[in-house]
Amino acid sequence: MNLLSSLLLLFSTLGNAGDAVQTKRLPHELKGVGIEDRLGSQVDLGLTFRNEEGEEVQLGSYFNKGKPVLLTLVYYECPMLCNLLFRGFVDGIKKLQWSVGKDYQIVTLSIDPREGSDLAQAKKENTLEGYGRQGSETGWAFLTGSEKQIKALASQVGFGYRYEKEQDEYAHGAAIFVLTPGGKLSRTLYGIQFSPQDLKLGLLEASEGKIGTILDQFVMMCFRYDPDSKGYSLYAFKLVQLGGAVTVVVLGLYLIVFWRRQRKGSVAS
Repeated sequence: MNLLSSLLLLFSTLGNAGDAVQTKRLPHELKGVGIEDRLGSQVDLGLTFRNEEGEEVQLGSYFNKGKPVLLTLVYYECPMLCNLLFRGFVDGIKKLQWSVGKDYQIVTLSIDPREGSDLAQAKKENTLEGYGRQGSETGWAFLTGSEKQIKALASQVGFGYRYEKEQDEYAHGAAIFVLTPGGKLSRTLYGIQFSPQDLKLGLLEASEGKIGTILDQFVMMCFRYDPDSKGYSLYAFKLVQLGGAVTVVVLGLYLIVFWRRQRKGSVAS
């Protein structure tokens, strides 16, 4: 493992390392690298890339299905960090009841403009084999593109990266981006491991309640995103509110039954 890979691994385990380390103290290799929170940012759906078949496609073609979209920015010949991210990402989504293609979309884009559709196709085949669910090939796109288009999308979601010529590697952070069906950044999930709970709540939030069951919507009400822990946690005040509402409903039902029995008793006498 070289120095750059080691630094990036440490960087990713800190989540958004910009919160933990002053920019002026960062090693040279990590200057300009990081994840900036761009919550609510609209991505340009008119950006064009090439899919794993080598066909030119508009980004918007993956946002016309009414489903939330998970975006990953990596590069296919990354020696370490991207592989760790993909492993953690696939492990997380495999534990979800929802399936890629059926309930949500995934777009993976290489940040290296030198990479082509052959590498994208190989990465797709390897990744989907690990995911192991039929039909997912139509819901997970592996894209490549020009430097201009890649930088535009990366900037819109707050993904900072740089090319290190001496080592012929890209320095970049580790995160996935949760986008609404309309292409707005709903949530950024940091790191190289993603809990099924965070993935599920992120997708629920981005879909605005359009996927999942009534129980899922209820669970969503009890959680909120915690920027300090970089994940979702129980929202105590909301639990108190919901508990109070349930108590009022139960008490109301009890009083209705009580009053009806009282009236029946009065009529009988």
